[in-house]
Amino acid sequence: MIEQELILLGLLKESPKHGYEIKMQVKRMLALFAGVNLKSIYYPLRILEKRGLVVKHASRSGKRPQRMVYELTAKGKSKFEKLLTKSLLDFTRPQFSLDLSLYFLHYLKPSIVKRRLRARNLLLENLSKDLQQMINSSNKNKSPSLTHILEHNLQMVKTESRFLSSFLKNLKP
Repeated sequence: MIEQELILLGLLKESPKHGYEIKMQVKRMLALFAGVNLKSIYYPLRILEKRGLVVKHASRSGKRPQRMVYELTAKGKSKFEKLLTKSLLDFTRPQFSLDLSLYFLHYLKPSIVKRRLRARNLLLENLSKDLQQMINSSNKNKSPSLTHILEHNLQMVKTESRFLSSFLKNLKP
């Protein structure tokens, strides 16, 4: 729940939001680079509210139905800063689907392994191009946080691609 707390508190640190707005922002932005998919927004928000980290109040905009808007409390702001600081020093190893596949690779025929890994490398090259375009776009929009995240992801994708190229060269027929 720590990662989920950090995400929810961080989004509310930007500004008060209603649940659907939070869910869409997670889906649009954070899922791209954090691999986060929050199935339910309201249950974790309710827990944060019970812990005194957020408060909710009813809001109405124009002819739209009433919505519950969530806002950080002082306690929530403090908790967010602690979580963010802790997160910066957390060295939890990222998990890549490739690692698990490499462990069991010897169960596949070498010809299949080569074909699949070449296909994966092609996907990584396309992803690199897409990430570079997103970086160029975020630079124009002056979004430094997003640019840093995209650059980090681009370097990880390039590193995996280099590894696969080397691995394929050394793979025995």
